[in-house]
Amino acid sequence: MSATGSNTPHRALRSGGSLQGRVQVPGDKSISHRSLLFGAIAEGTTRIEGLLPAEDPISTAACLRLMGVSISPIEAGAIVTVEGVGLDGLKEPEAILNCGNSGTTMRLMLGLLAGRDGRHFVLDGDASLRRRPMRRVGQPLASMGADVRGRDGGNLAPLAVQGRPLKGTVIGTPVASAQVKSALLLAALTAGSATTVIEPAQSRDHSERMLKAFGADLTVGGEMGRHISVNPGATLHGQSVVVPGDISSAAFWLVAGSLIPGADLTIENVGLNPTRTGILEVLDQMGAQIEVLNPRDVAGEPVGDLRVTQGTLRPFEFGEEIMPRLVDEVPILCVAACFCDGESRISGASELRVKETDRLAVMARQLQAMGADIDEREDGMTIRGGRPLKGTSLDSETDHRVAMSLAIAAMLAKGDSTLARSEAAAVSYPTFWDELERLRS
Repeated sequence: MSATGSNTPHRALRSGGSLQGRVQVPGDKSISHRSLLFGAIAEGTTRIEGLLPAEDPISTAACLRLMGVSISPIEAGAIVTVEGVGLDGLKEPEAILNCGNSGTTMRLMLGLLAGRDGRHFVLDGDASLRRRPMRRVGQPLASMGADVRGRDGGNLAPLAVQGRPLKGTVIGTPVASAQVKSALLLAALTAGSATTVIEPAQSRDHSERMLKAFGADLTVGGEMGRHISVNPGATLHGQSVVVPGDISSAAFWLVAGSLIPGADLTIENVGLNPTRTGILEVLDQMGAQIEVLNPRDVAGEPVGDLRVTQGTLRPFEFGEEIMPRLVDEVPILCVAACFCDGESRISGASELRVKETDRLAVMARQLQAMGADIDEREDGMTIRGGRPLKGTSLDSETDHRVAMSLAIAAMLAKGDSTLARSEAAAVSYPTFWDELERLRS
């Protein structure tokens, strides 16, 4: 495989070989975004160790800088400092806030900015982000008094936010989405009275954990932590944040290590927050050989090292009940299903159609080009594994998780492949291609 720069038009993917060694995956993307946002509206300095130095968190930092927040350069290995401006200290920017390819940036910014009374903001992004639905945030924010406008009735960027005083309320979200929930919690910090957000199922809870650590008056209750209440007015204080490795990035190595003959990988310092470990549950159901080593707690988040060795995997079946804890790992599990003897079924996954790409359609299209036997459905797919995949011309279709999933499929295929737009991996894992080459034996 080529180890040349990420601008290579078609990256060569060599089939065969094994994977051996230890790897540290980049910092968790969700925690990286939130540490920047919460640090910005806190009093004092926030120090962030292990922040993901990738395009999406860099977009969040760039937007915050335009509103008067001082943030040190985001570089690999650097401790990032954020000088907070307080709950109401964000300035009206002179320029459009460019969220790049980051749905998290845009959706959380909507909640952050909606209550900035008298200030006006315009948010935009790249062509992919302009196609992603934003009404799912704008609509519940409107019930708090927010004024969010955009194309398609406020559903599509560019979006204009006119800051207004917000009122506290009880909001039931239609989908279990950490982005929707987090936007509402950010808005609730400056509302006129208490706000309660009720989810249909619990989504990842990094915002709740971190807001409490920063000093927000926040309580979690109800069945499975689905009711989150915020009393406004508490001052947030800058914190030292250690960002654990992103389990969504670790998922590529976990599946590769489970499938590739002779593989033995240890992935260090992985966040094991129970709202994110659906991938471990599914791999356990499949019979994967994964050990959790050195489990520990870092800044309120459970962390451990994961050792994976190759074994025989069984087909799997899962649906919407686990999807909030698994949504980003579905593309690599599609690859895993191709190498299990028997039929695997994914359902309740319609949320994947509104990610960076329509991930269900893209993964079906790319794996079918390799010879996979896949039936795509509106909310998922059926994959009949055990048929050998063949090397071919592949395309990430600009999606970072698709790019990395196809890299693993290509190693296991018969014959070499090429991958168009491989640079998409940099959105969440800038060093992925270098690490793949380093671990290869």
